[in-house]
Amino acid sequence: MKKLKYFILCGTALMCFINCSSDFLEYEPQGLLSNDNVATAENAEALVIAAYAGIANDEMIGPLTHMWVYGSVRSDDAYKGGGGRGDLDWVDKYEQYNLTIPDMGDFFTPRTWTDFYKAISRANFALSVINDIPDADYPNKTKRQAELRFLRGHSHFVLKLLFNKIPYVKEGLSQEEISQISNDMSDEELWNLIGEDFLFAYNNLPDSQEEVGRADRTAAAAYLAKLRLYQAYEKDANHQLTNINSSRLEEAIQYANDVQASLEPDFGNNFLDGFDNGPESIWAAQFSINDGTVVGRVSFVTGLNSPHGNPLYGCCGFHLASQNLVNAFRTDANGLPLLDTFNDQDILTNLQEDGTVLPDAALTVDPRLDHTIGVPGRPFKYTNTIQNTGDFVYNSSWARDPGVYGYFGNMKEQQRPDCSCYVKEGPFNGTSKNVDFIRYADVLLFKAEALIQLDRWDEALPIINQVRERAAMSTERPLAAGASDIYNVQPYPSFPNKEYAWKALKFERRLEFAMEGPRWFDLVRWGEAADVLNDYLSVEKTKRDFLINAEFTPGRDEFYPIPQREIDFTGGLYVQNPGY
Repeated sequence: MKKLKYFILCGTALMCFINCSSDFLEYEPQGLLSNDNVATAENAEALVIAAYAGIANDEMIGPLTHMWVYGSVRSDDAYKGGGGRGDLDWVDKYEQYNLTIPDMGDFFTPRTWTDFYKAISRANFALSVINDIPDADYPNKTKRQAELRFLRGHSHFVLKLLFNKIPYVKEGLSQEEISQISNDMSDEELWNLIGEDFLFAYNNLPDSQEEVGRADRTAAAAYLAKLRLYQAYEKDANHQLTNINSSRLEEAIQYANDVQASLEPDFGNNFLDGFDNGPESIWAAQFSINDGTVVGRVSFVTGLNSPHGNPLYGCCGFHLASQNLVNAFRTDANGLPLLDTFNDQDILTNLQEDGTVLPDAALTVDPRLDHTIGVPGRPFKYTNTIQNTGDFVYNSSWARDPGVYGYFGNMKEQQRPDCSCYVKEGPFNGTSKNVDFIRYADVLLFKAEALIQLDRWDEALPIINQVRERAAMSTERPLAAGASDIYNVQPYPSFPNKEYAWKALKFERRLEFAMEGPRWFDLVRWGEAADVLNDYLSVEKTKRDFLINAEFTPGRDEFYPIPQREIDFTGGLYVQNPGY
C-alpha cells in the first residue's frame, strides 16, 4: 500500500462534509453540514481533502486525469480501438472530427464538463468556509487557501484546453450571480483569471509538503510555466495563430527555472508501480489500494484499454498506437529522428504466423518505442513471463479487432496483472498507479520551446539533449531481443537554425509524451492541428479504412463544442464555439 498519508484516504469520509449536486451552478454542495456550522479548522481540513478528491474522481467515461480520448485518440498518436467503430461510438465521432456535435448525450464531453465544475464547486465551497475562519483559529489557513486555488486553477485550465469558452467561477457568489456568468470573454482575460489562482498558490505555498500529493510551490511554478506558454500563442476568434507573445515566453522560462525537480534515471520508472511521487513527478492524481474501501481508491480511467486477447486482463482493447506513431520512433544512423521523412516507410509490419513481428533489417529505433507501445514479439511491461501463467510476450492475438485498428497496443498506462497495484472489477481493471499531470520532462521542454521561439535555440539544445540522453540510458529493463542492435538514440550535435530546432522540439515532445495525452493540445497550441492532422489522415486512411471520411476542419475542430445542455440550461447565455 502506498504511503499516501492520512489525507488521501478520503473516498467515503469526505461525503459526510460535501455532496456535490449534479449541476455545477448549484455551487454550494448539499451536504449534512451548512456553511455556518462547518466553519471550524477540523472541518475545513476535511473539505480541502474533498477538493483534492474531486480532481481525481475519475471514471472510464468523462476522463478527468488521463486524456487518452481527448489528447491521444483525437491526435495522430492513437486509434480508438475496441470492438469496431460502433464500440464507444462517441469516441469514434471524436476520432473522425467531422462527426463531433454539441449534443452528445450524457457521455464524455458533457460529463467531463460537469465533473470538472463539480471539482471547482468543491474548491469554492471549501474556500467560502475557510475564508470566514479567523486566522488565529486556523494556522494553516493561507496554505490551504493556496492549495484550493491551485486546484481550482487546474480545473479551469483543463476546461480551457478542451472547450476554450468557459465560465470562470470563483467562491463567494450567490447562485443567481453564478447563473449570470458568461463564457464569452477574451483569451487574455480568461488566462489571467486562471493565472491569478496559480500566482496566489505560487506566492503562498511552501517549497515542499510533508503529505504527498498536496500541491507545493514547485507545482505552482510548473503550472505557471505551462499557462504562460499557452497564453503566449495568441489566436483569433477562429482559433488561428496571430502572434507569439515574447513577454509571456519570458515568464514561462522564469517559472520553469523555479521548478525544483529532476528526471527519473530510467524513462520507464514514470509508468511503473513503485515509483509514484518520484523526482520527476511535479504533481499527480493520487490513488491507493488496500486502504479499507471495497476496491481501493484506484484509477479506472484507462480501465477499458488493457489487451483484450490476454485472459489475465480481459477487456477491452481501446487506445491503440497508430502506425504513424510507431514510425516516428525510427532513428537514422546517427541516432537522430527522421524529422521530415519518418512516415515515408512503415516499420514493424512483418507479422508472422505465430503472432509476432519480425524486426526490419538494419532498423534502429528510440527505446521509448518499447516503453510506450505493445509490439508483437516483445516483452510486455518489462517481462517475458508471469508466474504460474507462463509466456507474457505481446502477441497480435491480444488485439481485439486487428482488421480495423491493427495490432499495436499501449504500454505506458498498463501494469502487470500480478502487480499488487492491480485490481480487476468484472471485465475492467484499475490500478493504484498515480496519473501525473505534469512531470519534469514537461517543464524542461516547456522551457526549450520558449527559448526557441525567442530565437535562443542554442540555449534549448542542451535541454532537449538532456531528455534524449535519459532516453538513451533507458534500456536496462527487458524491452526487446538484441536491444544493443535495435536501439540508437543520440543527442543533437547542434541546431543549425531556428527552423531545425523547432522541428526537433516538436518531435521530442511527441516521442517523450506519446499516448499520455498532450499531443492534441500541443498541436492546437502551435496552430498546426489542421495541417498536421489532415496530412496524417491523408496517409493513414490508406492503411485504416475506418478513417476514410475523417477530416479536420480548421476554425472548428481545435476545441470541443460547448455541451448543448449547458447552453439550454443557461437560456442561451453561453456562446457556442465556432462551427458547431
